Amino acid sequence: MAAESRLTADEVLALVPQQRPFRFVDELLSIDAHHAVGRYTFRVDEPFYEGHFPGTPITPGVILFESMCQTGPVALGLYLISLEVPHDELGQWRAFFTDGTVEFFGMVLPGDTVTNYATLIFWRRNRLRARVEMKAADGQVVARCEVAGMAVRRG
Repeated sequence: MAAESRLTADEVLALVPQQRPFRFVDELLSIDAHHAVGRYTFRVDEPFYEGHFPGTPITPGVILFESMCQTGPVALGLYLISLEVPHDELGQWRAFFTDGTVEFFGMVLPGDTVTNYATLIFWRRNRLRARVEMKAADGQVVARCEVAGMAVRRG
């Protein structure tokens, strides 16, 4: 791997292109070449709660999956690219989700905090696959997925 220094978790999070209201990672607790751990608290005023389901809102599964992907293919992918390209070129790269499968085991309600644990399966030719497990604050598994992504240089 060509790059000499490694990014901190805060530096990787700053490179994640999604922003509020569509960023579902508040902080990266840790990141290295094999793992990423991200945490997010679903605020009670998130715009999607108004219509999902009125009176008894729950977090849509697609939003939970997005949170998992932002920790896995996006943050972990950006970290891995940072090990291969000069740091002054990192702003020219994007990492994103390409495909995956997900299973849900519980609900996430307004105000709940979840932690995503991403583990690298492989990284080659700027493509990655990772397993991501989302856990509630009490340690219960909410969702589990296997996702793929890729890093591309913006034209």
